[in-house]
Amino acid sequence: MAEFIIGRQQILDQKLNIYAYELLFRGKDLDLNDKGEATQATNQIITDSILELGLNNLVGLHKAFINFTTQNILEKTPLNLPKDRIVIEVLENVDIDLRVINNLKEFSEQGYTIALDDFVFSDEWYPLLEFANIIKLDVMAMGEARTRQVISDLKPFGIELLAEKVETYEEFQYLSELGCDYFQGYFFHKPNLVPGKRLGVNQTAALRLLTIINDPDVEFDKLSKAISLDPGLSYKLLHYINSAFFELPSKMESIHRAISYLGLKELKRWSNILTLAALSNKPDAVLQNALIRGKMCELLGKLIGEKAEHFFLVGILSSLDSILDLPLEEALQQLPLADDIVSAVLNKKGLAGEALECVINYEHWNLSGMYYKNLDQKLISEAYFESITWAKDVLSNLA
Repeated sequence: MAEFIIGRQQILDQKLNIYAYELLFRGKDLDLNDKGEATQATNQIITDSILELGLNNLVGLHKAFINFTTQNILEKTPLNLPKDRIVIEVLENVDIDLRVINNLKEFSEQGYTIALDDFVFSDEWYPLLEFANIIKLDVMAMGEARTRQVISDLKPFGIELLAEKVETYEEFQYLSELGCDYFQGYFFHKPNLVPGKRLGVNQTAALRLLTIINDPDVEFDKLSKAISLDPGLSYKLLHYINSAFFELPSKMESIHRAISYLGLKELKRWSNILTLAALSNKPDAVLQNALIRGKMCELLGKLIGEKAEHFFLVGILSSLDSILDLPLEEALQQLPLADDIVSAVLNKKGLAGEALECVINYEHWNLSGMYYKNLDQKLISEAYFESITWAKDVLSNLA
């Protein structure tokens, strides 16, 4: 049995809320350029995502875009999957003939969502416009001028448009104005820079708390006082600890008691998360990404036998630019962090920095960089999925 690594990439709507995830897959022993092996890969990811990992654990309540090959379509593989949970993504290398058209039309009539990947106008693909629900446009490959023309040509068909490989916030803005419904890419990882941006009072207080939390000599009383001075953070901390996420002997009615119950190590972790949440008015996708990075960095550190507490901090700080709309270096300057932490975040130096680099490569699906020390790829993949589940639980209890 070939070992598989499954990834996922967020697909966002115009409000930057998560609409769906595209499932990404690679196998050590499979060549996806070979049509037969690509079909085998699709079948395997279906098995792994639904039977092994569980679709809800992988994408929550969102839809999953799954790539289907010519053979998958001819064998009617999608009919084995829940029509309300998946999107049938027709790859650009599918051989379009009458059999494929008829099968796709049948899927559509049965209520499945059909997405056409890397669409270009051609005689063979034109019949699919009759029943396709979503068209994916590779805006990086087409360039802005061609993208504008294609979007204009597609408007009469009334099909939803998904712009993929969107790399900057400026691209997101013009594509949104042109009427694109969904977006895929790394633009939301990067800050929407505002010249002369000043931190508000609440953000300043939250950053001060983040500094106190990560002081190696911090004391309970000092931390308790810092949290207590911010009513919003006090409420969030008590609400969070009193949630079903923890098995408590009794309800926590004071910050000091909550701190004493959690212990300093766990309190640092949860306070880091709560502070980041308080700092950001961004969509959940941004905070979710920060949490996944932090947790996965921590898990990689543990796998090589390191005390991984600061690995978690390095992971979440790496998303501070997107959360604060500031360049990462400028955001980090506002925190009196140890040099090794800053070096890890900015330059990927040290064990924690190398772990962060692996996590970002996994996030961007850069296969050549998805390694860490001598860890087996399966362990790295398992750390990713554990981080997804953990981040989902954390966000649900922050609500």
